Amino acid sequence: MKMEVILRQRLEQKLKLAPQIIQSIEILQLPALDLQDLIARELEENPVLEIEQVEESPDEEDAAPSDAELDHRRDQPEFGAVDAMEESLLEDTYYHPVRRQSNDEDSYGKMEAMKNTESRPPSLQDILFEQFNLLEISPDIREIGEYLIYNINDEGYLQFSLEDILESMDMPVLYVKGEKALRAVQSLEPPGIGARELKECLLLQMKENGHATSFERELIENRLKDIELNRFPKIAKETGRSIEEIKEAVRFISTLNPRPGSLYAGSAAPYVVPDVIVTFVDGEYEVRLEDDYIPRIYINPSYREMLKEQKDNPKISDFIRKKLESARWLIDAIEQRRNTLYKIAKKIVEIQHEFLDKGITHLKPLKMQEVAESIGVHNSTVSRAISNKYVQTPRGIFPLKFFFTGGAVADDGNVESRMSLKQRVQDIVDKEDKSNPLSDDEIANQLKTAGFNVARRTVTKYRRMLRIPSSRQRKQY
Repeated sequence: MKMEVILRQRLEQKLKLAPQIIQSIEILQLPALDLQDLIARELEENPVLEIEQVEESPDEEDAAPSDAELDHRRDQPEFGAVDAMEESLLEDTYYHPVRRQSNDEDSYGKMEAMKNTESRPPSLQDILFEQFNLLEISPDIREIGEYLIYNINDEGYLQFSLEDILESMDMPVLYVKGEKALRAVQSLEPPGIGARELKECLLLQMKENGHATSFERELIENRLKDIELNRFPKIAKETGRSIEEIKEAVRFISTLNPRPGSLYAGSAAPYVVPDVIVTFVDGEYEVRLEDDYIPRIYINPSYREMLKEQKDNPKISDFIRKKLESARWLIDAIEQRRNTLYKIAKKIVEIQHEFLDKGITHLKPLKMQEVAESIGVHNSTVSRAISNKYVQTPRGIFPLKFFFTGGAVADDGNVESRMSLKQRVQDIVDKEDKSNPLSDDEIANQLKTAGFNVARRTVTKYRRMLRIPSSRQRKQY
């Protein structure tokens, strides 16, 4: 078989996004706090960018340019396409009209930032080791116990069986010593730590509460599955206890923590900063963007003069053009993000005003395409603009995606959103007779009576999404 190399030409079309378009898309997706961080990084890397100082009264020649002036500058021929960046020019202070901090100031700023940074909270293992080091035990038991602590998961349970953990140690360990070390670990706070299963975890906590020989202990050892399935009559028949005694014991068991490690292992809840604020003023809902803490940036006008002075020096002029073009694209992308987000929020409030007036049962089904067509953008633009962004309304703080949902058509022609149907299911369950709870079929029938043709499987799906137990588990004796 003959092998040969052939050179051929092929004509094809490809869609390739310019770097500036990619930057604009990325900025559109950023929440307010992330955008603030991006601007801070750009201010460090691009010397032509400056922050508008609102609180001060700068001289006329140093004042931040108006929007009209910025638009005029963007039309100037100097702000054309740019070439590669020259990092070496950054070392020359002649090209930096903005005063740079000295090394001492830089170090001081970094130290202040480190001091103001939230420290990492102690982990579950840190808490356990701190207590374990205070126990008076032999060195070999201490070594085994430390190894066991490393194998406790965030919920407070041993991740593997005691046999597997002991076999994985470098030295051979007797199972008796492993049991002794485990008991030492289980004596630590919080109660129930180091358990191998739920039953052991609850019994350890009962021991701490002085209920080691109580009826509750018997239920935990032998009746956990019946308690989970709400089989109180079965428990009463087999134990000879009354329903009231069983209910009282179950109430006490429910106070125990099935995941004791979560008290220390859980991560801190993230702060939610709304990007949009909706307020009710004079009978109307007003929309504004919560971006006051985002610094307003502008291009230092002295760089335009510098570009004219250095027009005969291609190396310097290319560097300045690149920085000016980058700054202009950043300012345009931020402004485009602001306008797009405002238009979307304004349209959402216009469509969902009944939800703001009357509550979740009046939330309307809404598709991104409907909003996109009304403001003249693509569906993907709406999707990116609302990503990871929140709105503060008189009814609380919601992600913007909350307002986009499907729905069902009622008999009267009105369209009901999925969130509204879920709320109706919740309301029906809340009002039911707890001694004779409704099945999913009966809930579906009540919805049909109200004019909503919802299948039983749909009710089951909504009930599970709302974390509502089955009718058998909801029954109260």
